[in-house]
Amino acid sequence: MNSNEIEIHKELKKYFGFSQFKGLQEQVITSILGKKNTFVIMPTGGGKSLCYQLPALIQDGTAIVVSPLIALMKNQVDAIRSLSSENGIAHVLNSSLTKTEIAQVKKDISSGLTKLLYVAPESLTKEEYVAFLQSVPISFVAIDEAHCISEWGHDFRPEYRNLKNIIKQLGQVPIIGLTATATPKVQEDILKNLDMSDANTFKASFNRPNLYYEVRTKTKNIESDIIRFIKQHKGKSGIIYCLSRKKVESIAEVLQVNGISAVPYHAGLDAKTRAKHQDMFLMEDVDVVVATIAFGMGIDKPDVRFVIHHDIPKSLESYYQETGRAGRDGGEGHCLAYYSYKDVEKLEKFMSGKPVAEQEIGFALLQEVVAYAETSMSRRKFLLHYFGEEFDSESGEGADMDDNVRNPKTRIEAQEQVVKLLEIVRDTKHIYKSKEIVFTLIGRVNAVIKAHKTDTQSFFGSGSDHDEKYWMALLRQVLVAGYLSKDIETYGVVKITKEGLNYIKKPVSFMMSEDHEYNETEDEAIVTAAKSSGTADEVLMGMLRELRKKVAKKLGVPPFVVFQDPSLEDMALKYPMTLAELYNIHGVGEGKAKKYGGEFVTLISRYVEDNDIIRPDDLVVKSTGVNSANKLYIIQNIDRKLSLNDIASAKGLSMDSLIKEMEQIVYSGTKLNIKYWVDDMLDDDQQEEIHDYFMESESDKIEDALKEFDGDYDIDELRLMRIKFISEVAN
Repeated sequence: MNSNEIEIHKELKKYFGFSQFKGLQEQVITSILGKKNTFVIMPTGGGKSLCYQLPALIQDGTAIVVSPLIALMKNQVDAIRSLSSENGIAHVLNSSLTKTEIAQVKKDISSGLTKLLYVAPESLTKEEYVAFLQSVPISFVAIDEAHCISEWGHDFRPEYRNLKNIIKQLGQVPIIGLTATATPKVQEDILKNLDMSDANTFKASFNRPNLYYEVRTKTKNIESDIIRFIKQHKGKSGIIYCLSRKKVESIAEVLQVNGISAVPYHAGLDAKTRAKHQDMFLMEDVDVVVATIAFGMGIDKPDVRFVIHHDIPKSLESYYQETGRAGRDGGEGHCLAYYSYKDVEKLEKFMSGKPVAEQEIGFALLQEVVAYAETSMSRRKFLLHYFGEEFDSESGEGADMDDNVRNPKTRIEAQEQVVKLLEIVRDTKHIYKSKEIVFTLIGRVNAVIKAHKTDTQSFFGSGSDHDEKYWMALLRQVLVAGYLSKDIETYGVVKITKEGLNYIKKPVSFMMSEDHEYNETEDEAIVTAAKSSGTADEVLMGMLRELRKKVAKKLGVPPFVVFQDPSLEDMALKYPMTLAELYNIHGVGEGKAKKYGGEFVTLISRYVEDNDIIRPDDLVVKSTGVNSANKLYIIQNIDRKLSLNDIASAKGLSMDSLIKEMEQIVYSGTKLNIKYWVDDMLDDDQQEEIHDYFMESESDKIEDALKEFDGDYDIDELRLMRIKFISEVAN
């Protein structure tokens, strides 16, 4: 080591207590001390901040650090102050300070005490601050989260774009740009915008070999899945990211109800609550934080063991940064993302209100996310390639830490189908979105197709040998391959690209990955917990059916009045052994549990003991009763004999949704006296006829009743009569 190197090693030990540098830190620091413009690309957890903190501490003058987040600055200032006996060694200058505090900051800088001054980009645009900074010695300007400068970055901030002009006013000071994530395109953009094309660039590897990447299909039972996952990682710290505040609140609530210590975190909470929740997480008073992306910037918790994305993020940069908060200590880090193409469509819709230039960028970034989620290649290789880094998926470090590598997806040849799909897009003249293209292939008519007379064309229905799910998945994979593109100007319309036209002329092998989440249709919406989270215990199911028949016979009612099938299936899956556990069963409320539940839980308890069954605790996902306010309102106002139309409009519900809510109420065992409403619709004879039908019927299915009465009654009349029947007979 030469004397300079010995010197900075001594300083490193003195200030930070480390005996050696990590990765590229030493080279970066040498570049900064040599007054050179420097650009640092270093993944989260790579020790980026030390690169500018150490040179600032050992040089004359004050270093300005531009940072986008107040919470992040506060964390860093506290960390630096802990290294020194002088509080004034580091300061923040932003909108949250009082006049007195600002005066103190200026005094400490002028006296040479302050080595690091953290500022928000907005503060740097204030003339009084610029004038003050021109009058004091500045060692360098560091710009953290420099990707904010790039319009291709994932957080477009106009104040960042103007930084170069402000820095020029401070004289000839070296600039240090730092980012934890940047594609080659973003890197170019940053260098151009800061006017530092001559910068020494240091780029660390983006590979985090200890992180395991996994993408799962997002189904309606995502909450059970998340709870099961967290219970398998009991006592470990984790973050769950959601895109909306509402989702954050509801997931945090579901976790709490299910015995997991979790808190919500989003920008809508007041600062005090946010700080409290963040501290609880850092101090391990709580295991899980459910958050919007506002959380985690600058959170230096080394032992986050899992990061779950409840919603897929808007860009791979965001995804990389957020997953990068796991396993910073080099230990285990499980990155689990749930993917549904519906979420992507929501994000696209959301973008369609923005200026075209921003939309184009947004769509391009989103398309990469879809490609990542849909890919059947190594996810690590895909991510690293996106950041301009090559990775050997056979021998690279962490090569098997990836769901696609451990469980390869089945792939099938789809060359002929790709040609058919491309021809349909070409021949329908680029007027349709994905749904209509798929409908044209399978031969289904809707209003849009009728209006364009596509159903009269010879190619209509030419792909009916495959179903809608297959074509939807193929269309997405062909979009990812670049043979089709979505038009930006006319939101969501699918067009064929030049590559697509060439493919039709010269088709080549196209291996389509199976194993996809295809959008679930509405008919499948009422999936019971049993069907989705596993299969019910068939032996127990038979015993429960027998018991139901016996109870029904004794009471002189049809079996479905006691418990519906989905409820029995759920019991045969979760084995409730007390009335309290029975409340958590699909379609069983307190009333119903008390009225009929005794014999059922006795039977289940005996069965569990006789067969030494280990119950799946984690499957008892209790609901948070989010709709309980609605339910209460409905029950109270039906008691007051209010018109159902008024009840629906007061709660912003359609009639269909109101009837659904009412069905849930009576099927859970609560009485609803809607005689006053039914009396206005049907006379006594009609009511008696329907009542007798349900009394004698094997099933309470509305389709069966519609068939039986063959058009005499409409669906709402039958549903309301069924509610009245269940309410009177069962409850």
